[in-house]
Amino acid sequence: MKNFWKNKKVLITGHTGFKGSWMTLILSKLGARIYGYSLNPISRPNFFDGLKLSSFLKKDIRNDILNLKKLTKSINKIKPQIIFHMAAQSSVLESYKDPIGTTKTNIIGTANVLEAIRGCKSVKAVIIVTTDKVYLNLEKRKKFKEGDHLGGYDIYSGSKASCEVITHSFIKSFYRNSNCKIATVRSGNCIGGGDWTKDRIVKDCAESFIFNKKIFIRSPKASRPWQHVIEPIFGYLKLAQKLYKNKTFVGEWNFGPNIKNNMKVIDVARFGKKYLNSKSKIAFTPKSHYESEHLSLDSSKVAKLLKWKTHLKSKEALALSFDWYKFFYKNKNKKKLIELSFKQINNYQKKYFI
Repeated sequence: MKNFWKNKKVLITGHTGFKGSWMTLILSKLGARIYGYSLNPISRPNFFDGLKLSSFLKKDIRNDILNLKKLTKSINKIKPQIIFHMAAQSSVLESYKDPIGTTKTNIIGTANVLEAIRGCKSVKAVIIVTTDKVYLNLEKRKKFKEGDHLGGYDIYSGSKASCEVITHSFIKSFYRNSNCKIATVRSGNCIGGGDWTKDRIVKDCAESFIFNKKIFIRSPKASRPWQHVIEPIFGYLKLAQKLYKNKTFVGEWNFGPNIKNNMKVIDVARFGKKYLNSKSKIAFTPKSHYESEHLSLDSSKVAKLLKWKTHLKSKEALALSFDWYKFFYKNKNKKKLIELSFKQINNYQKKYFI
């Protein structure tokens, strides 16, 4: 893998976000030349600024993907070979507060990326990152396959399902005979250190349990396919590598964990409390809006064609996440935090021969 990525020109949209930051670290380790295109991080603190990840980039561009003219100009100037489109409004609850902003960012933003690269002949592979929530979820506790009906009860889920549709339309309209190959990827609930998005259960548990504060959780019985962010990212990299040379990998891909990795929200909280040896109380707050009770992905396609699977069990992924947050809050030396992040990446690669 490292030989392929060495000196490849890679553009990450949304590089200042949670997934984008971890992608930046992993690609830097693989020797890629990384360019970032994003708005400033919303949360304070945040992974990107806290760890000074701009030092890993060839160019750190702060612009809005909704500005097609500036986006096109930047892409034509960079001439990337591979693009990971991660820029998004990624919160379900925020989508209820700002449905129009969510719709614009997630749908028009994706369309802008696909339009901007049409005239850039250097681009050989594009990965559009969506979510496991793109499927029409009728709460039947089924594992969703790539060909299942798309839907979305909430605005966030609907906007990401729309990303899938518009990407498919762009591929059929403009990229059937192009050297640029495009795929969409859908992962489970990604966790890991550095996600300070509002209302994230793992981050909220870490903060509450480390400082022995009461935590309020909603949807305690909701079951999710928890996976450490490192795992799908390595999957995206593997797909991009195949896509770079082979059109047969164009299309949609699930990168979810085994269904045995599903845990209820209340069990995540209980594990965190015990793991961090906290005396905090766990309390419940009513849901303000609909959220699905059960999500699970069928990743047999990626297992068969890419030989990819998750290795970490839910509790292992949670432990890595809680270790990261504990180190952040207890250690003032942020340089050591970068070392911890790389250590988690290195240990994963070494253990699972990636």
